[in-house]
Amino acid sequence: MRLLSYLDQGRPTWGAINDTGVSDLAAAPAFAETPTLADALRRFELDELIERALRIPLDRPSHGIEFLPVVPRPGKVLCVGLNYRAHVAETGREAPAHPLLFTRFPASQIGHLESLVRPAASTKFDYEGELAVVIARPGRHVPRARALDFVAGYACFNDGSVRDWQRHSTHFTAGKNFVASGAFGPWLVTRDEIPDPGALTLRTRVNGREVQHAPVADLVFDVPALIEYVSTFALLEPGDVIVTGTPSGVGAYREPPLWLVPGDVLEVDIDGIGVLRNPVVDEQPAAL
Repeated sequence: MRLLSYLDQGRPTWGAINDTGVSDLAAAPAFAETPTLADALRRFELDELIERALRIPLDRPSHGIEFLPVVPRPGKVLCVGLNYRAHVAETGREAPAHPLLFTRFPASQIGHLESLVRPAASTKFDYEGELAVVIARPGRHVPRARALDFVAGYACFNDGSVRDWQRHSTHFTAGKNFVASGAFGPWLVTRDEIPDPGALTLRTRVNGREVQHAPVADLVFDVPALIEYVSTFALLEPGDVIVTGTPSGVGAYREPPLWLVPGDVLEVDIDGIGVLRNPVVDEQPAAL
């Protein structure tokens, strides 16, 4: 099943989607008092959520809806750096002994078809196509063998990076959190449809040109390993997001560098999930 968050005539809601229609599950009696997808994950086990959702018709046209990030305001967005072997190699570094984690703020992410904003502070705006993992249930000290039981599903993510600001320190925070610099979508595909995320292939395109192509199996730390690691120090909660890292081919390590500019269209395409597509615009100065 594909689940998403979107705006219905300006009202934030969530639902299920297929190629022809979308449902408004927040308005359905079966999901009373569950205004967001994260609320539904907190209230229902994933199997029950899917079972209830299947009873509700997808009776609204899917074209023309306004997509929100899959989870608009997650409690945690934990991103992983240097987590594809080929990407480690292109940076000239050694593979890390432990996952290199940093955080993104909710306001730094947008939904499918929304505009990525190149900030006025920099022209070194880079793309990073990634697989995002959405958590379904609370968990601490989750063993690797049970880790995928804690997953609600998977989505595409662009961990848009402002490279010069990223390098202001070793912690990445500034360069990873410009407003509307990252994208999350178009929807979540539930884990029952993707039993092995390592079998997926990720591609990133700029204006139709493929710039990244890698099997998710190239991860240094795979999805179960990341869940085990993160849950050792943090309580994972429904709606939390783990963004698993980017393959080789990012703009900063090309010769010459390939920076995103206004008018570009970025696509993150993961088989079995879909295509996250976003145009790029320049930041407009705020009115004084």
